[in-house]
Amino acid sequence: MSRSYPIKRAALAALALLVLAPLAVIALQTWHEPGRGQASLPVTGNADQLARGAYLARAGNCMACHTAQGGKAYAGGRAIATPFGSIHTSNITPDKESGIGAWSADDFWRALHNGKSKDGSFLYPAFPYTSYTKVTRADADALYAFLMSRPAVRQQTPANTLAFPYNQRVLLAFWRSLYFTPGEYEPVQERGAQWNRGAYLVQGLGHCAACHTGRNALGGSLSRDLGGGAIPALNWQAASLTSHPDTGLGEWEVTQIADLLKTGVSTRGAVFGPMAEVVSGSLQHLDERDTVAIASYLKSAPPAEAPAAAGPAYTPSNRQAVLQQGAKLYEQQCAACHMAGGEGQGLAYPPLAGNRSLAVGSPVNPIRIVLNGGYPPSTGGNPRPHGMPPFGHAFSDEEVAAVVSYVRTSWGNGGTMVSPVAVARLRGVPAD
Repeated sequence: MSRSYPIKRAALAALALLVLAPLAVIALQTWHEPGRGQASLPVTGNADQLARGAYLARAGNCMACHTAQGGKAYAGGRAIATPFGSIHTSNITPDKESGIGAWSADDFWRALHNGKSKDGSFLYPAFPYTSYTKVTRADADALYAFLMSRPAVRQQTPANTLAFPYNQRVLLAFWRSLYFTPGEYEPVQERGAQWNRGAYLVQGLGHCAACHTGRNALGGSLSRDLGGGAIPALNWQAASLTSHPDTGLGEWEVTQIADLLKTGVSTRGAVFGPMAEVVSGSLQHLDERDTVAIASYLKSAPPAEAPAAAGPAYTPSNRQAVLQQGAKLYEQQCAACHMAGGEGQGLAYPPLAGNRSLAVGSPVNPIRIVLNGGYPPSTGGNPRPHGMPPFGHAFSDEEVAAVVSYVRTSWGNGGTMVSPVAVARLRGVPAD
């Protein structure tokens, strides 16, 4: 008995630790709310505050997520697809029953800064509070004032469709302890005002890292380096925004980046897919000083390699024949716009030569563009964009794979070959 007593005591201690440690994590995440007591600015609804809030709502692209297709502005209901199921965005109009009309400015700040709802429950990080925590209290109050000035819409948010155990909000305590650190943006003193403004917008309301940083199996950011990453739910690849000379924006001029953000096109490339929606609904409406500030900050982002494509590289035994087929298809269907050497034509047709975003990592973006075509967004600076016609109806999977392989491996792009199987997997995916 004397020998077994220490063993039993150790077992009980281990059991107590297993029980108490998770409870301690939950308690800490529940009660720890940095900045909760920070004083707010009076929400007066005056013209200056409302104008500032409207601008910030544009900068955060709030309407894009909080408006269902064909629905009322900010009334929520849009389904956000995630690897864990669909999350429906909330109604953020001032309706007191279904929206945030009963919320105070403190409640709103709590959601942005600490990722918690009015009742204290954890918010799912599909709402990017991991970025919004950087927003200052003054900007949060202005955004709240603007939303309170919108028409109230009575519309209940549909239930989320998350699989177990992801539908248990309490478990978000453990996710938060790993991937969320609340805190306002702190200016870097050795940097100028322009750089800090760009950093504030990129890291905060712009929530660029939400797409342009890779994520692990739990949906946590692998880093904050903006090195690009897959968006599995959208079947799209977000480009690297770092200053890497090959895989990022290192060879771009600040004006070229700013043009892309403001108009959707530049002499170095054009935006398609999900980014076209961001430019259309958000970035084109920013003050030119802010788009230049963002571009200046991105140009300084430490270089990071874009994520490699998953799995081994595809190398067909008839590689040369496939590339010859791709070259012929390119000459017949693509060269008239993008030119024989892939140099493109000004703002109308973006260059393919040296366009590493088409070549590095996953080939999903060029495959989808060839299959479905598309347009850059119509913006004030480019109201009638030139479009890319779809070739999915005319090209077989083998032909799409051949022409994309040719583009990815030509003109110094340094990309890898594309498998017809990869094309087949994306052929049935709806166009954006």
